[in-house]
Order: sequence, then structure tokens, then C-alpha cells
Amino acid sequence: MTQVTIWNEFRHERDDDDDAAAVYPDGIHETIADALGEGDREYDVHTATLDEPEHGLPAAVLEETDVLLWWGHEAHDEVSDAVVDRVQQRVLEGMGLLVLHSGHFSKPFKRLMGTTCNLQWREDGATERLWVVDPGHPIADGLDEYVELPKTEMYGEPFDVPEPDRLVFTSWFEGGEVFRSGCCYRRGNGRIFYFRPGHETYPIYEHEAVRQVLRNAVEWAMPRSEAVAGTGRTFGNRPRDSRPDRA
Repeated sequence: MTQVTIWNEFRHERDDDDDAAAVYPDGIHETIADALGEGDREYDVHTATLDEPEHGLPAAVLEETDVLLWWGHEAHDEVSDAVVDRVQQRVLEGMGLLVLHSGHFSKPFKRLMGTTCNLQWREDGATERLWVVDPGHPIADGLDEYVELPKTEMYGEPFDVPEPDRLVFTSWFEGGEVFRSGCCYRRGNGRIFYFRPGHETYPIYEHEAVRQVLRNAVEWAMPRSEAVAGTGRTFGNRPRDSRPDRA
């Protein structure tokens, strides 16, 4: 069974003065875990948070993780470089990584991108249209031509990341801004997907289409049956997705 680990900073939701406590009372990670449980595929889901020992990501957990989802915002600098090293190494070996919303500024994503990952932003509850610009990509399976999010945080270009291998979504905001909101990358044997929607004080992860994207992205990011450089291991001894390997 595919092993999925959902990492969440889990700071906003524990602050009674933060609106996130009302929107995600059990934590963003638990809402995402619920979303993954709604599809046809079963996953062995594990959650981890910043304030756990080793941020909930000791080597033994990452070794068994096929896909890691990462949500962070206000405490990026508190993430241990040792844990970042582990995450980077596992991605290079073949672990999938889904980086969500403000995770664009997380240490693992910046390390893997090799850029500042800076962007423009404005928190004003703007309407967003998330346009599907690559409808043939597996991450877009089951979606209409766009997803409308009535209240969200604006992220705008320029977004200082490398040119994506594939761009699945582009956002348009009512202020006129646009943003590359669904970026696919490969690093070593691993697949990375950056997905912009997901602010902590708006119920973005309750939106049916967003939950579909998360499930699709986990399927896409799963390791394939290919050798893991430098380890002597292969991922072929576990059941894997038999669909064509579409980038």
C-alpha cells in the first residue's frame, strides 16, 4: 500500500486568536488526510508536525514514505537542516513531494529548486479562477476547464522558480494578477508538484475540486519501478500504478 506522509507546521490552528483555529480545528493535515480517504485508492496515511521530535520526520518515517505533502507558513526557519537533508535525499531517490501554498518558501522546496522562490502576494479574500492549462495531465483528471475559489489569498508573478517541466494550472485573480499555480518538476528519481491554493484561514482544502487535485497529485508523484541511485534498492517490489508514465 502506498505510504503517504502529510507534514504540517500546525501552528496557526493551535492559536485561539487565529482564524485558522476555526477553519481547521483539527489541523490542515487532518483535513488533507480526509481528502485522500475519499478516492478509490487506499493509502497508508501518516501525519507529522513541526513540534514533534525531528519534526515527525525521522529517517525511519521518510524511508517508508512514498509521497510527502508539505504545508508550512510562519516557521520555515525552524525546520532543521538535518531534516531538510533527509527530505532532499529521499526525493532524489524517488519519493514524491507535494508542496502546498506557502510551502513555496519552505527549506526543502527552495533547496530543490535552487532559487529564492519569491513571489508577489496580497491577502484580501480575492476571487480566483484556477485554469486547467494542461487538461491531458493526470493531475487534471476529472476537472472542468477551471476551478473557481470565491475567497483566497492572491499570489502573483514574478514567481522565482525554474521553468516547470509541465504547467498544469494557471491562476487568474479578480485584481488582474496571474500565477503559475500547478508546477511539475523532476529532481533525481523524484517527482515534485507545487500547488498554490490552500491559505490557512480560508477553507480551500474543503473544496471538492481541490481535494481531487490532491488525490490526483499523490497518484502522479508516486515512485515508479526504477532504480534508486546509489542505494541498490528499487521501487519495483511494491505495487505501483500501472498507468503510462506521463510527466
